[in-house]
Amino acid sequence: MALMTSKQYVESLAKMKRNIWFQGKKIEDPIHHPLLIPSRKCLEEIYDMALMPEYEDLLTATSQFTGHKINRFNHIYNSIEDLNKKTKMQRLMGQRTGSCFQRCVIMDMANAFYPTTYEIDEKYGTEYFDRFKKFLIKCQDEDLIVAGALTDPKGSRGAKIGSDEQDKDLYMRVVERRPDGVVVNGAKCHITGATNAHEIVCLPTQAMRPGQEDYAIAFHLPLDTPGITMIVGRQSCDTRKMEDPANIDVGNATFGGIEALTVLDHVFVPNENIFLNGEVEFAGMLVDLFAGGHRNSYGGCKSGVGDVVIGAASLIAQYNGTEKASHIKDKLVEMTQLNEQLYCCGIASGAEGWKTKAGNYMVDLLLANVCKLNVTRYPYEIVRLMEDIAGGIMVTAPSEADLRSEEVGKYVEKYLVGCGVDAENRIRVLRLCENLALGTAAVGYRTESMHGAGSPQAQKIIIGRQGNFEMKKELAKHLAGVKEA
Repeated sequence: MALMTSKQYVESLAKMKRNIWFQGKKIEDPIHHPLLIPSRKCLEEIYDMALMPEYEDLLTATSQFTGHKINRFNHIYNSIEDLNKKTKMQRLMGQRTGSCFQRCVIMDMANAFYPTTYEIDEKYGTEYFDRFKKFLIKCQDEDLIVAGALTDPKGSRGAKIGSDEQDKDLYMRVVERRPDGVVVNGAKCHITGATNAHEIVCLPTQAMRPGQEDYAIAFHLPLDTPGITMIVGRQSCDTRKMEDPANIDVGNATFGGIEALTVLDHVFVPNENIFLNGEVEFAGMLVDLFAGGHRNSYGGCKSGVGDVVIGAASLIAQYNGTEKASHIKDKLVEMTQLNEQLYCCGIASGAEGWKTKAGNYMVDLLLANVCKLNVTRYPYEIVRLMEDIAGGIMVTAPSEADLRSEEVGKYVEKYLVGCGVDAENRIRVLRLCENLALGTAAVGYRTESMHGAGSPQAQKIIIGRQGNFEMKKELAKHLAGVKEA
């Protein structure tokens, strides 16, 4: 079985005994908990669409290892075409869900592990490359969802990793070494889609140096491994999903993103699950390749969700009776310009991709980081313009319960009517706008645009490295006629 149905996916999660917590209580039935259902629906949509003939080209690929048809989210990029299909697929899924669809991280991690493990083996004669391929083939053949875990809590960023200045567990580390594996301790923050995944892959949060070998550890584990605890993060308006009915006030009643603080409390990792174990000089390569690939991804997913934001703004302008006003048209055009710039940069970084020593293709790291730096800015302006168009009623509209009330519903229906549309449909679009700007979708769009795949300074560091300023100085010298001794 290389492609699962959404029903099979949900059944596979139901078989797992995962340790998930929210608001201080363990979620005993993750499959039916209303907080988790919208985020899982994003993954179900991917499974369903991969089986539809009209989406086959974008959502599926052929495994280079088995020849089987697989989900593209578990694919190794073998060409420039693969890189650009990735971006197009992500835009499509952003359009379909209006949220974070949570499956991009492992796609970008896999394509970073592939060349990194190859080069570690080349230098040290280790077996990481074959281990990783074996794991990836399992993910492809069983159509598994894998959560990627990069970010450590860190504590004081000014303290050195492993120093006595703070708790050593603030960075994931090896606390015991055994002949058959290692024991790790620590936590990973902001783990996208952790509650919907079968496995988790952990890697170092940054480059390492000699003396930090215990922190240079990368591995995979099933998410129901004893000692793994997921603590679901709070989101604005998240408990609206738990109301009855959870419909209009949610805004996006079908889909949503989810993140979790994922704790590994003295968890055993067998040798066959380890892909990096103390080879400190390769931690930076792994992180840089993953970060570049994931920053390229934002040109697809954010432009896809951006299409929904623009659509919501245009629709509420129609319902408000303002769509023909010149300033509204100008704002919609500006939103579109900014959104297409994000997409252009995602496509460009793929089109300028390059072939690694292992044989897979990697995006242009400079353009990928420029793409993500743009993402830290443009969605905020796009959302601001949407809020401007929607009006203050976006955050002051009465609840669905008031709309349905026998006593006051008539007032809501009378006074919130729109231009050619009843109050209910106008409120539905206003709630979608609110969700995209301030609610649970902010995890998949606005705030996540700032910090996902690294905050702005992280991109600036890579752009500074990749900017090739010395070459550009020579260009200037040549044109200026500078002749140095």
